[in-house]
Amino acid sequence: MSKISAAITAVGKYVPDYVLTNQILETMVDTNDEWITTRTGIKERRILKEKNKGTSFLAINAAKDLFNKIDIAPKDIELVIVATATPDMQAAATSVYVATQIGATNAFGFDLVAACSSFLYAISTASSFIESGKYKKILVIGADMNSSMIDYTDRTTCIIFGDGAGAVLLEANIEGFGVQDEYLRSDGSGREFLQVPAGGSIEPTTEQTIKDKKHFVYQDGKTVFKWAVSNMADVCQKILERNNLEINDINWLAAHQANKRIISATANRINLPLDKVMMNIEKYGNTTSATIPLLLNDYEKQLKKGDNVILAAFGGGFTWGSIYLKWAYNS
Repeated sequence: MSKISAAITAVGKYVPDYVLTNQILETMVDTNDEWITTRTGIKERRILKEKNKGTSFLAINAAKDLFNKIDIAPKDIELVIVATATPDMQAAATSVYVATQIGATNAFGFDLVAACSSFLYAISTASSFIESGKYKKILVIGADMNSSMIDYTDRTTCIIFGDGAGAVLLEANIEGFGVQDEYLRSDGSGREFLQVPAGGSIEPTTEQTIKDKKHFVYQDGKTVFKWAVSNMADVCQKILERNNLEINDINWLAAHQANKRIISATANRINLPLDKVMMNIEKYGNTTSATIPLLLNDYEKQLKKGDNVILAAFGGGFTWGSIYLKWAYNS
């Protein structure tokens, strides 16, 4: 019997209509386009402005975009995983609502929360379900409404984050395509450097936590930058070594879009030419769980069947990792 692997067979995306440019941010905080572009590579980001809409809205529309490209019906999906750091609400899983709203009535669902590494961890989880032989079609959606936890008077964070969602369909494959290997890591000693302090079980919401602005993202940029560069490069190198891959064997690096300097530094540390590095941070900023699936969607027409693709991410927690996959189709 041929080995079963999990292959991405379709992608979709959704970003809100409202474009928050660097020029608009100049009117909101003490910053400017040159400063933002030089330090992050970001020119604009999308923000969800509709009232009473959240991460599920982004995820639902990304899934709909995916289904518009393929013949598979939502009822064929057996599992929906929503990778997110900004679920609609506590207790009720966002994925369950998303599955119902897109018509995936035969699927079960759950959320996966691992900050900016959430999508990577979700791909790993979905792959294991498929490799077990129990499930054949799984929808993984990376979606985040980061604007819900951003202080737009804090110039260190408001310039970075945007809202968006990307979806991928994973199916069983016996031709050797799909996920080949993974190396996922975490270190809880780093959570103090990137977090939203209040709103969880340790420090529930109170009038004082709101006054103290503890429900917004806090980031120690220098520390996160250092950890991100070294660790993303290390896990990518580990994947190359474990699979006897040379740099010339790699067609694409799809790295988490947190900062252009981090992405470039990661590529340089493994000697990968920048023309093999997927990049769209200038358009969307850091969409957290959505960055990698948005990359795959935006580069879909350039991806060829059999391409060796390395996924890499780093996020709060700290969480990080890399996945090696062989692209399974021509668009």
